Amino acid sequence: MARVQLALNVTDLDEAVAFYSRLFETEPAKRRPGYANFAVADPPLKLVLFENPAQAGTLNHLGVEVGTSDDVVSATRRLAAEGLPTRVEDGVTCCHALQDKVWVSGADTQWEVYTVLADAPSGHDAAAVSACCGTAEADAAPSVCCAASASPTSV
Repeated sequence: MARVQLALNVTDLDEAVAFYSRLFETEPAKRRPGYANFAVADPPLKLVLFENPAQAGTLNHLGVEVGTSDDVVSATRRLAAEGLPTRVEDGVTCCHALQDKVWVSGADTQWEVYTVLADAPSGHDAAAVSACCGTAEADAAPSVCCAASASPTSV
């Protein structure tokens, strides 16, 4: 399984969830305070929404969700062989999930190739939101989770 991930900043999460539910004829796969994601079957898409009024209507980040950690390792090796700057994050909690991922930068954006290892426990909601893209806290102090302003280092 591989699908493109599109992460967007939205003003009003409830309004955005209602819109995208109708647009893609599916309900969110996960919903937490300030966060929702959709696993859209057709077209294959992981749509992630961050309630972030200050950045509403903008792209948060892009990604490719893959099936396993081995797929992340393969992507890391391929990207590094292409001479692209990568930054590996194994076992991070981001977007309310435990993930292995690699970030690659270029062409004025950042992409992540990632796999979800497990759902983050509900008690980690506040930390997971502030540690992910799309919040005022993350904009003020980027974390390793979705640090769009950080420049990756080669691995």
